[in-house]
Amino acid sequence: MASYHLLIKPFLKSPPVLQAASLMILACLLLSVMGGMIRFVADTGMPVFQIVFLRNVAGLLFFLPWFFKSGLGVLKTKRIGAYSIRSLVGFASMISWFYAVSVLPLADAVALNFTAPIFGTILAIFILHETVGIRRGSAMIVGFIGAMIILRPGLTEMSLGAYAAVFSAITMAGSITMVKLLSRTESTAAMVAWTQILILPMSAVPAMFVWQMPTIEQLLSILFIGLLATLGHLSFTRAYSLADASVVMPFDFFRLIFSALIGFIFFMQEPDLFTYIGAAVIFASSIYIAIRESRVSNAHADAKSKEILARTKAETRSGPTS
Repeated sequence: MASYHLLIKPFLKSPPVLQAASLMILACLLLSVMGGMIRFVADTGMPVFQIVFLRNVAGLLFFLPWFFKSGLGVLKTKRIGAYSIRSLVGFASMISWFYAVSVLPLADAVALNFTAPIFGTILAIFILHETVGIRRGSAMIVGFIGAMIILRPGLTEMSLGAYAAVFSAITMAGSITMVKLLSRTESTAAMVAWTQILILPMSAVPAMFVWQMPTIEQLLSILFIGLLATLGHLSFTRAYSLADASVVMPFDFFRLIFSALIGFIFFMQEPDLFTYIGAAVIFASSIYIAIRESRVSNAHADAKSKEILARTKAETRSGPTS
């Protein structure tokens, strides 16, 4: 316990930006190891649908203590339809991601996953009615070129795993867009709780058709995946709460580094040069998009604050009438 406090106190006293960077790198490591564990379980012969279902069961087990602490009140909502869409899109993203990781080199899957912010910007135009200027539009085109460098259509045969990785990025962007919509009226606790509850039966249905009796080794691996997912996403979320996206997002590139190392050490995977070049291009465009979104969001917040302040001053000057 003493050693724990010895390690944690200096971290908590460090600047928020340093904490955010450290947590983001930790999240990248945890999620990369999770990807390696998914590949390991898939290599043992367990079907992807079953892995997804058991991972959700494990995630729910680690989530229950927090849920009991928050109470049933967190489930009160009038937007169950929106929650269902968000959970369905998230489930599709999870299945396609797990499949991509099970058949592609880990670094390739992660590199293609970096396209999610690009698809998120496209969805924001049509669903959230956001205005995208020429700079963000150009960044989207650059990111698309980066994806083409990795995929090289016409030069190499597009595998089902590559399509799955891109589809996972698209559906992940859809899930994030739904979170933005829900966050206008719903709490973070409600969004987390409903997603966990709704996605479990969704994943149970396809798992029933491919079910195999898991071994003890597979079950322990799935529990570890659930733990890694929980800790990884907590670290990820906390990092973004401590600093702007434009500060935190560049550290997400560590996911590619860690995934490439895990793939090479444990699965003898060697990504080619095009993967690194394409990933760098995609990542650069994603960072630019994040910076632009952060600036636009801050500008809107400042404008709203000035408007509220001006209205308050006007009401103060007018004063009560007698």
